[in-house]
Amino acid sequence: MKNLLAFVFTVLSFCSNSQTLQSPEQFLGYKIGTRYTPHYKIINYVRSVAQAKPDMVKIEKYGETYEGRELLVLYIANPDNFKNLETIRQKNLAFAGMSSNKTAAATTGNPAIVWLSYNVHGNETSSSEAAMLTLFSLVDPTNTSTKEWLKNTVVIIDPCINPDGRDRYVNWFNSVVGQNYNTDPQSREHFEPWPGGRTNHYNFDLNRDWAWQTQKESQHRLAKYNQWLPQIHVDFHEQSVNQPYYFAPAAEPFHEVITPWQREFQNTIGRNNAKYFDQNGWLYFTKQLFDLLYPAYGDTYPLYNGAIGMTFEQGGGPHGGLGTTTNSGEVLTLVDRVNHHHTTGLSTVEMASQNAQKLVTEFKKFFDDSKVGKGNPVKTYVLTSDNAAKISSIAQLLRVNGVEFGTVANKAFRGLNYISGKQENGNLKKYNLAVSTSQPKSVLARVLLEQKSKLVDSVTYDITAWSLPFAYNVDAYAVSDAISMAPYQPAVTIKPPSSSTYGYLIPYNSINSVKVLSQLLKQGIKVRFSERPFSYNQKQYDRGTLIVLQKANPANLQTVLSDLSTKNEVEIDAVSSGFMDKGPDFGSSDVRPMRVPKVVMLTGEQTSSLAAGEVWHLFEQQLDYPITLINAGDLARTSLKNYNVLVVPDGAYRNLTDKNITDKLKEFVTGGGTLIAMETAVQKLSSGDWGIKMKEDKDDKKEEKPDYSALKRYENRERDELKNSIPGAIYQVQLDNSHPLAFGYSDTYYTLKQDTNVYEFLKEGWNVGIIKKDNYVSGFAGTRVKSQLKDGLLFGVVPMGTGSVVFLAEDPLFRLFWESGKMLFSNAVFLVGN
Repeated sequence: MKNLLAFVFTVLSFCSNSQTLQSPEQFLGYKIGTRYTPHYKIINYVRSVAQAKPDMVKIEKYGETYEGRELLVLYIANPDNFKNLETIRQKNLAFAGMSSNKTAAATTGNPAIVWLSYNVHGNETSSSEAAMLTLFSLVDPTNTSTKEWLKNTVVIIDPCINPDGRDRYVNWFNSVVGQNYNTDPQSREHFEPWPGGRTNHYNFDLNRDWAWQTQKESQHRLAKYNQWLPQIHVDFHEQSVNQPYYFAPAAEPFHEVITPWQREFQNTIGRNNAKYFDQNGWLYFTKQLFDLLYPAYGDTYPLYNGAIGMTFEQGGGPHGGLGTTTNSGEVLTLVDRVNHHHTTGLSTVEMASQNAQKLVTEFKKFFDDSKVGKGNPVKTYVLTSDNAAKISSIAQLLRVNGVEFGTVANKAFRGLNYISGKQENGNLKKYNLAVSTSQPKSVLARVLLEQKSKLVDSVTYDITAWSLPFAYNVDAYAVSDAISMAPYQPAVTIKPPSSSTYGYLIPYNSINSVKVLSQLLKQGIKVRFSERPFSYNQKQYDRGTLIVLQKANPANLQTVLSDLSTKNEVEIDAVSSGFMDKGPDFGSSDVRPMRVPKVVMLTGEQTSSLAAGEVWHLFEQQLDYPITLINAGDLARTSLKNYNVLVVPDGAYRNLTDKNITDKLKEFVTGGGTLIAMETAVQKLSSGDWGIKMKEDKDDKKEEKPDYSALKRYENRERDELKNSIPGAIYQVQLDNSHPLAFGYSDTYYTLKQDTNVYEFLKEGWNVGIIKKDNYVSGFAGTRVKSQLKDGLLFGVVPMGTGSVVFLAEDPLFRLFWESGKMLFSNAVFLVGN
C-alpha cells in the first residue's frame, strides 16, 4: 500500500510538473552552461515547454538523423497569432508567390517570421544551450518585453540541427572532464578526438549543404524551411576561443543580388546587438571574415530566398569546454558563451517586432521583383545534354529548392554559350530544361545557374564558383530573351527490358549506371564491359557499356534488371547474339569480365574527416555497396589480402611514405590491387617512388633591377597573399576518354580547383585528365596561381605489376554536389584494374 501511494504521488507530480512552465535550470537541475546537455534532455525540455504552454508553443518533428535522433522545430507565438498559425504561413507564402492561393494579399497585420537555427556544427555547443533559454524567455509570463514582441512576431526555433554531431562531442566531453573543469587550454578536455563533433554522421558539414541538400538532415530541414520562408533567419555558430563575438553586418563580398534593404537591416540588427554588448562590456566585431557569397550557408541561402540571413559567431567551439583561458588571460566559460547567444537571439526578435511591417513589406517586394526578373539581364537559362540522367538530376535539385522550370518549346534561340563564353545560336541536345528568371525563386536560380558570380572583393571565406552546368557537366546558355517553354516531362520513360535468352546491354554514362552496376555485383551477377564502342541492331553503344549474359547468371536475371532499370532510370536493352554490327564481339579481348571490387578505405586520425565522409556516404547512401573502414594508424598491422581496392582520401598523413607502409602498399598493388590516392595523398606519394612528381613552379624571368616587390605594407598582408590564392575556381580538364577511368565522359570535364598542385605528365602511365594553358573557367584564382595551373596532370593511372595506382589530385566528390565527378571516382573503383 505504501509503494502504491508513492507511485500515485510520483505520477501526480509528473502530471503537475508537465503542465507547469519551468525554466531550463528548474527542469534540468543545473544552471545552463555549468554542464553540457545531451540532445535527449534538450528534447525533453522543449517538449515540457510545449506541454506547459499549449496556447503559445507547437512542437513539430520534421525528420530524423542518420543515427535516429529527432529533428524538431518549435513555433512560438502569442495566443491570438498561435490560433492562426496556418493562416499566417499561407499568407506569408502568398507574399512570395509560393502559395496555391495566387491572390495578392495585403501585408498589413501579418506577423514577421523569425527563424532561429542552433548547433548546425555539433561541437559549437553553446547555441543549443542558448536555445532553451531563448525559448523560456519568449514564453515566460513575467517577461513583459517578449510578450510585447510576440504581438507581431512569430518565432520558429530549431534547437539542434545536428544532433548526431552534438552528442558525439557532448558524450565525449562529459566522459573526460574532471569533477572541476580545467581552464588550461592544453588540457585533454580541449582536444576532441577525430572526427570531432562538427559534422553529421557521415562527417558532412551541414552548413555547406543548404542549397545542395545531399544529407538527410538538410533534406528534411529545407523542406520545412521552404514551407515557411521567414523574413529573418539566424544561424548560431562558434569560432576560435580567442575571437570575441561576431554578428552582422557581414564582410564583403556580398553577392550582387543582395538587396539594399537586406544590407541595411543587417546594420539595424547589428547596432541593436552592439547596444546590449556595450552595456555588458562584451567585445564583438562586425564586417570581417564572414562574407555573403557561397549559396549553401545558413545565412546566404535565406538571403537568396528573401530573408535577412545572418550568422552569429561566439568564441569557443570545441576548444572552449566548460571554461578555458584565452590568449588575453581571461577565462571564457560556457555560461558566458550561452549568455551572448541568448542575448543576440532576443535582440533579433526585438528588432523584428519593431520593424515587423517593414520586414513583411520588403519581403513581398523581394518576391514581386523576382517574379518579373528585376535586375537580371538574363531572362532564361537553358541547360542541355544528351545524357538524360544529368538533366533529371538537375531537375530534382531545382525542384527541392522550389525553382520552377520547363523545357524549350521553340528550338531557335541565341544566348551566351557557357563553354565558349560567346553569344551563339543555341544548340539543343537530346534533353533540356529551361529556367525563367521571371518567377518567385528567380534570385536563387540566378545564383545557382549563372556562369560566373561577380566578385567585388576577392577575400572570401569559401569557394567562389559552383555553377550547376559545370558541376553537372552539361551545356548551358544564358539567354537575354524570355523563351517560350513547355511543361517539363521526365527525360525518359523507362521500359523494362524484353526477355532474352542471351543477354542484356546497359549504357554506362551516369552515376545511375554505376548504381545498377554496383547492385548487380553485390548480388553476385557476372558483368562484362566493352573497352571500345560497338553497334548492335543499328544502335550505337559507347565505351564502358555493361554486358550481362544470361549464361552463368541467375534464371531471374530479367526480373532483377527490370527492377534496377526502373529504380535507377536506366534503359536496358535485350540482345540476342554476341555478334555485333560494328566493333568488338562479346568474345573479343576488348570485352572484359568485371571483377568484384572489395573496397577498403583509410579513415580516422591522419585522414580528412570530410573527404573520408564523402566516400563513405557515396558507398552507403548512393551506391549501397559495401566498404570497410580502417584507421590509417593501423595500416601497418592490417591485412589487405581480402581486398582489391584501397582508397586513400585527402589527409595529413605521417606514415604514408614510411618504408614498411610503402612496401606493404606496393605489394598490394603489384599483386593486383587498385590504390586510389586522392588530393594530398597524391602529393604525399609524389615524394616517393610511385611514378608521379609534383610540377615545380619555374620562374624564368631574370630580375636585373632591385626587387621592390619584397616591400609590403603590413596592413595589406591578407590581400598580398591573394595572388597565391585559389579558394575554389572552376577549371576545364581534358580527358582521355578511351581510358576506363574516363568512360562515360566526353573529352571534357570541369573540376573545382582549390590548390595550386599540378603534376608532371606521367612517363610510365596514363595521363587521363590534364590541364592545359588557358583552361580557367570561373571563380577567383590569383594571378600567380593562374600562371602555374597549366600543362600538367590532375588525373592519372600508373600500372604496377598486375595492379594500378589511380591518382585523383582533385576531389571529384566535393561536398557530393559536384555531380559530374561521382562517375570518375566510381570508374576508379569498378573499372580500373580489370
